[in-house]
Amino acid sequence: MIYFNLISEAAKDVGLELTNEQYDKFMLYMGLLKEWNKKINLTAITDDEEIVKKHFIDSIKAFKRKEFKEANNLIDVGTGAGFPGIPIAIMNGNIEVTLIDSLNKRIKFLDTVIHELELKNVKTIHSRAEDGARNKGLREKFSIATSRAVANMSVLSEYCLPYVKVGGYFIALKGPAIEDEIKNSSNAIKKLGGKLEEILEVKIEETDLKHNLVTVKKIELCNKIYPRKAGSIVKNPIK
Repeated sequence: MIYFNLISEAAKDVGLELTNEQYDKFMLYMGLLKEWNKKINLTAITDDEEIVKKHFIDSIKAFKRKEFKEANNLIDVGTGAGFPGIPIAIMNGNIEVTLIDSLNKRIKFLDTVIHELELKNVKTIHSRAEDGARNKGLREKFSIATSRAVANMSVLSEYCLPYVKVGGYFIALKGPAIEDEIKNSSNAIKKLGGKLEEILEVKIEETDLKHNLVTVKKIELCNKIYPRKAGSIVKNPIK
């Protein structure tokens, strides 16, 4: 139970209570992450305490936005090793979480995590983000689209906003310095049917790290021309 108090403190900060069962799931998740990381590139962070702080707690801080407690479903776009989607699913068993990623090796890892942790509220989809957003079963079907991907907000918005239903939210987990990024993405967000609602700073326990939750509300349907092909999205972000 070495990290129980640390994770519990972070959970309390966002109005949640960590149970022993949830803690056990996090520790099992960490073990699987380290084991699979020897075979496929999942994370550059391999120290136990760093995994807890920079992956688990960073993801739990999403609950600073009440939408993660209230929404009935969310999609984690470009989920990678499952952040923030799996920690959100561990902490809130009532939300249906869809993890989408383009690399099948990562999907196999995530399927193993879901099975081993007995997460009944999580499923995976092997797809590029822009292809999934053109699937009628996924397009504008989610209360929340979230992502902790490293792309800038213009690119991330084009990947994520097409998944969000009108009245729902795209909530991005971003690093500390985002003022210029937000300013440069304002037109893209508008063109994709969104409106910037809040930038909320969050602190990671026992570190100097301060991250941001960038919340965009979906106020109108997304034009059918979006998302474009991946190459266009990255090379020519919406201005």
